[in-house]
Amino acid sequence: MAGEREYRMGELAELAGITVRTLRFYRERGLLPPPRREGRIAWYDDHHLARLRTIAALLERGHTLNGIADLATAFESGRDVGEVLGLGEPTEETPVRLTPEELADRFDGEVTPENLATALELGYLATDGDEIVHMSRRLLDVSAALVREGIPLAAVLESGRRVRAHADALADLFVEMVRKHTPDADLDRLRPLAKNVVEAELSMALDRRLRES
Repeated sequence: MAGEREYRMGELAELAGITVRTLRFYRERGLLPPPRREGRIAWYDDHHLARLRTIAALLERGHTLNGIADLATAFESGRDVGEVLGLGEPTEETPVRLTPEELADRFDGEVTPENLATALELGYLATDGDEIVHMSRRLLDVSAALVREGIPLAAVLESGRRVRAHADALADLFVEMVRKHTPDADLDRLRPLAKNVVEAELSMALDRRLRES
């Protein structure tokens, strides 16, 4: 890629603050993507450097190499941003860009390969080069807050899956009602009405549950 720097193995190891032997070990463990080959010379780029710095940051936070390798596998098998946004970019949600270590910090000890794979499957997370993109700042903040309250991230994600099914049904109900009675109506203009109904009903449902308990 024009303007992208490339490094020999020794130079990359020096920039990352590790030995060449450690770099070879990481490559053998599958923690690094393969370098570009030019004859017998292996060329590494800034993506490899960023990956090495991510590995160092995750190790400092107590992650094991086995765990990091599993995370890398789940991360690289997930959908990228282009694929997710191809399904329709959110019109009201703000995506958030995170490094893998920043994601690990938000969900201390909960960013397992299984949870990462679930979040990628749900479309909450996508990849963009060496970054992770969460598709909704609101959902990211709520998820992190629930985990801080002691709820496992796996349970939060499973609840999110169930909420999505209900949300899809509510959206279908609203769209069907509007199209049936006012086929020429601007659905996007009326979407705040649907959101207000759902928020009010959820608020009253929570009131009922709190009174029961």
